Amino acid sequence: MSEIEVPLEQVQQHLEHAAHGEGQQRWVTWSALLSAVLAVLAAIAALHAGHQVNEAMVDQMKASDTWTFFQAKSIKQNIAQTRGDLLVALGKEMPTELKAKIEDYGKDQKELQERAKEHEAQSESHFHKHEIFAQAVTFFQIAIAVTAIAVLARRRKFLWLAVVFGSGGIYFFVQGFFAS
Repeated sequence: MSEIEVPLEQVQQHLEHAAHGEGQQRWVTWSALLSAVLAVLAAIAALHAGHQVNEAMVDQMKASDTWTFFQAKSIKQNIAQTRGDLLVALGKEMPTELKAKIEDYGKDQKELQERAKEHEAQSESHFHKHEIFAQAVTFFQIAIAVTAIAVLARRRKFLWLAVVFGSGGIYFFVQGFFAS
């Protein structure tokens, strides 16, 4: 009976390929994990960017409404002032109630002007935060794309580039929370 020969060379090559494949599989697994984390961060940043732009629009609408009230008070003040001027031109005295109304309209205008400017400043602040979060989303999306390129091209070096872009995204993401 002849001995059965086991082709050890083939087994050795198969083990080397498997070991090489496991290493290959490991960095691909890390790439997938990196993409997943970046996608979650991009989604959160996108939600914050959307929230900030919505708040900016709401504050801008409040400012617009307040400026409209300011204009209405201005028109009422001008009508009252014209009425008083006509009375004076006719040789009559301006009633004290009318003088008080004119002063009240002036006080209301100052208050409305301050409130409108405050809403405008809040709107600008929210829009600035929106821009920062949008930059974070952009960096995260680029990092995800570069990660995909790294896996498709089987180039680990691209994975480091993805990490750099992801780090940029994290920088802007954190900045978005601290921006004023």
